[in-house]
Amino acid sequence: MKHEQEMFILLQEWAQRDENIRMVLLTSSRANPHAFTDIFTDYDFEIFVEDLDAFISHDGWLDQFGSLIKKVALQDGNWRTRLVLYEDGTKIDFQISTSDHIQRLAEFTELPAKYDNGFKVLLDKDGFAKKIPAPSYKAYITRKPSEEIYADSINSFWGDTAYVANSLWRDELYFAKYMLDNVIRFNYLQPAIEWYLGVKHDWSINPNKFGRWFKRYLDSETWAELEATYAGAGIEENWEALFRTADLFSRLAQEVGESLGYQYPIECERKMREYLLKVRNLPADAESFKA
Repeated sequence: MKHEQEMFILLQEWAQRDENIRMVLLTSSRANPHAFTDIFTDYDFEIFVEDLDAFISHDGWLDQFGSLIKKVALQDGNWRTRLVLYEDGTKIDFQISTSDHIQRLAEFTELPAKYDNGFKVLLDKDGFAKKIPAPSYKAYITRKPSEEIYADSINSFWGDTAYVANSLWRDELYFAKYMLDNVIRFNYLQPAIEWYLGVKHDWSINPNKFGRWFKRYLDSETWAELEATYAGAGIEENWEALFRTADLFSRLAQEVGESLGYQYPIECERKMREYLLKVRNLPADAESFKA
């Protein structure tokens, strides 16, 4: 894998030789001093050119950065994307657009989120970078939820636990896992953890997308509780995972609510727990839900 300085020098020397290229920016984690990076962290480069069609007419320029394993080419309006992985493990996301985009960026008084999260100028042939506002690195810091969002999340969490319970009773593992490990985990549990971290860290951190940095910020007890919400393919172990998920969500959501002055619907939780237990104890051949 290429070290940062090696990669930057290689890119800068190449871009300096090409008159079509006017500016190169580094964005994302490697441009944010508060982010966690390691040898596998992607390089995210934005390349701004005068003639976009001429630049993307062929992709031979990608070969100078190493031996390619794969390349994905995408297009979105006036942006061209090349997602590449090299044999030495270097992964680069190239975003390519016209130089007038960077001129418009210099007119912003408040940066768009992806630039406010951090950027570094690696090449600036026309001096536009001096006009671009400096990033605050606060774009993706967890924000306090409104009381409405908080209440909706809790209501939806407990409502969707019924889908998991019903599917486990039916022995429909695939759908149960989808609801528990996808919908519930990422739509409701993840925000609750982010809000909990916001409370603990005075709403000053970014735990990254999909809980990527949760382990770095969570206390060991809470991390252990989160680990216990994962299960394999057994129906019974997924019942246990459902209740552990409910326990964790309830604790975190109540702590967040107490900190923000929001009321937690404890009576709703009580009724839903009764329902879940009743489904779990229902005989497999039951023809009625009555006790």
